[in-house]
Amino acid sequence: MTKVEYEQNERKGRFVIYEDAVFAGEMTYTWAGTGKFIIDHTGIEEGFNGKGFGKKLLEQAVAFAREQEVKILPLCPFAKAQFDKDQNLADVRY
Repeated sequence: MTKVEYEQNERKGRFVIYEDAVFAGEMTYTWAGTGKFIIDHTGIEEGFNGKGFGKKLLEQAVAFAREQEVKILPLCPFAKAQFDKDQNLADVRY
């Protein structure tokens, strides 16, 4: 079973994905003021590649941004590529 959790500590946070309770990857971010956060890293652990976990993490980040009514600045190459490909994410892109 796949599970995504959210952690935040002051200005930094991350979305973490687990498969069968095993850490599989993370997407980290830093707040830039109160109206946006910067996705700065996406990493999937060896052995979990090709399962779409990066996209699942991004889906959670986008849902969080919409919920909080904030924008995302995707500096991480993975997140930027996804934002460039998918116009459905334009509403939360900074």
